[in-house]
Amino acid sequence: MESTLIENKSLYDRKSIITMLLISLGYLLVSWILIGFRPEQLFLLAIINLFYFLSSITRKFILGFSVFVVYWVVFDYMKAFPNYEYNTVHIESLYQLEKSLFGFSFQNKIITPNEYWLIKHSTALDITTGFFYLSWVPVPLAFAGYLFFKKKDQFLNFSITFLLVNLIGFGFYYVYPAAPPWYMQQYGTDLITSTPGNTAGLARFDQYFGVETFHSLYAKSSNVFAAMPSLHSSYPVIVLYYGLKNRFGLINLFFALLMLGIWFSAVYTSHHYVLDVLAGVFCAGIGIICYHLLIQKKTFVFRIYQNLYLAIK
Repeated sequence: MESTLIENKSLYDRKSIITMLLISLGYLLVSWILIGFRPEQLFLLAIINLFYFLSSITRKFILGFSVFVVYWVVFDYMKAFPNYEYNTVHIESLYQLEKSLFGFSFQNKIITPNEYWLIKHSTALDITTGFFYLSWVPVPLAFAGYLFFKKKDQFLNFSITFLLVNLIGFGFYYVYPAAPPWYMQQYGTDLITSTPGNTAGLARFDQYFGVETFHSLYAKSSNVFAAMPSLHSSYPVIVLYYGLKNRFGLINLFFALLMLGIWFSAVYTSHHYVLDVLAGVFCAGIGIICYHLLIQKKTFVFRIYQNLYLAIK
């Protein structure tokens, strides 16, 4: 009983309360200035504060997963800084490059893999690829959750690598803004910056099940001109890498299948070119290598790792 009282007292100490209050207010203020107020911002803060003050275990959990919260906030704030305002958007040039490298003859003309599957799609593939694409968030988070409770050092390695890969990908969005295949199919080569997010081939999944799962997801897209690299294709690479690194046995076969399925789904649904997928794989590889180099050289990333490890151990 006495230890519980001491624990509760430390959870609600003045410093903790003031710190979370300032973080919460700061987040709402910056969000309002950059992208405007939205109800989901309050939901995010409610979850963070609940976990932070509920118990010592949930506090460690939310501190560990703060890496993923940072990823989400950065992604969300990209809406305030559209990449098409900083560099030329590649629409036709990327399409022509894809066609020259991966195009093939079909019905007496050269088409891209996206165009082939637009013609040859099937209900079975619509359903299968839809489920593959739905897994891109739950599987990495579930994997991270398992590592958090079983191997906290590997959890931090995985989560910080995940964040680093995303930051590299986000940077590339600004260096090389690129339209996805569905944009070329629907709008041609004209640049229409007000174009909303689009479910593309995933709309067939929604229609089959009578839901708006993908419609609701893509309606909140930060920027449609962020097809290169495909970070959807990066995530399963990171999961498989750390699965192999930690010798997870047969579960790695599932991770490998998931990775191949997401790669195929990205092209099948016209969300990405093959080039986008390859760029995503390359981005994941660069992120993994950079993370290990930064850790070995004991840079600021190493200090982040150390501080988080002390907070969650």
